[in-house]
Amino acid sequence: MKFEQIQEIANAVLYEGYLLYPYRQSAIKNRTRWIFGVIYPHEYSEANGGIDPCTTHTECLVEGSADEAELDIRVRFLHLLLRTVVKQGTTAQQRAEQNTTEWSLASRLADEPLQEGMEREVSALNVPLSEILAQPRRVPIEFPASRLVEHSANAPGAEIIREQHAISGAFTISARQLDAHLFKLRIEIENTTPETGIVTNRRDAILFQSFVSTHTILQVRQGAFVSLMEPPPTLRGFACECHNSSMWPVLVGDEGEYNAMLSSPIILYDYPQIAPESPGALFDGTEIDEILSLRILTLTDEEKEQMRQDERAREILERTEALTPEQFMKLHGTIRDLRPIGEGGE
Repeated sequence: MKFEQIQEIANAVLYEGYLLYPYRQSAIKNRTRWIFGVIYPHEYSEANGGIDPCTTHTECLVEGSADEAELDIRVRFLHLLLRTVVKQGTTAQQRAEQNTTEWSLASRLADEPLQEGMEREVSALNVPLSEILAQPRRVPIEFPASRLVEHSANAPGAEIIREQHAISGAFTISARQLDAHLFKLRIEIENTTPETGIVTNRRDAILFQSFVSTHTILQVRQGAFVSLMEPPPTLRGFACECHNSSMWPVLVGDEGEYNAMLSSPIILYDYPQIAPESPGALFDGTEIDEILSLRILTLTDEEKEQMRQDERAREILERTEALTPEQFMKLHGTIRDLRPIGEGGE
């Protein structure tokens, strides 16, 4: 499977729960978001007694030759930002002009700005297996604070302000030989964003300095990953000794391929696929495309306008309103696997 196809599946994980129907942040169900794959800053985690994880790790098995196998590791997550629409000369504008502090972004949530997520990716490519057997490789994760102001095309005289806190951390790749051509691979991700220990009771504040929806894409050349869900009998004992912290590594690609894995913060089976009938993501793992699409069409003009305030929700609305009757029929139901029933109904 091409990387673009793997990335499409990974993006479904990345945006799982991003915004649920009715796709506006004022809805009660959307007031508590960002619950999957959150890695909190170390100082904050320690101040809260370690309840909220500041590290996570993936362990899996790879077969091959230490001298030939090479790995590509991509750590991906959402970096939250606050999006505020203000008019010149308002008190909201003045508050938006304040210096970014630990509290400033979250303190303005009462002014009804929007939380958005920016995709972040940090990679280590063409990593020789022999190298990380000899010494772990540590890859820094660094993204600075930012503040971007642009003029609103829909509201003359208004400005859109997008702000982010700085975040920092690292991921470490290591490996250990288990047998002649069998190795245990480990990827540990940590959030070391500083000056976060004083925030102990504001989850909405600390999320701006957390890694959200964190997951890892692993690929190997001249080697093969081993399914941890259905390992070969001879490797079952080794598979049971792989310990994963809030991550579930599964094989991705076409069934029977063993050169890619997705370590996901939500439970998946090997070889997850995007339904070909689905016209696009709806951010809900239990989604029924037909029902959600029909419900979106019943929203009032005011509710649809609220949807348009979020870029990704707007894409859902525009895509749904453009569906043809033929496309709706494809959403009505599909039988994936039709097998004859055995004797006795078994």
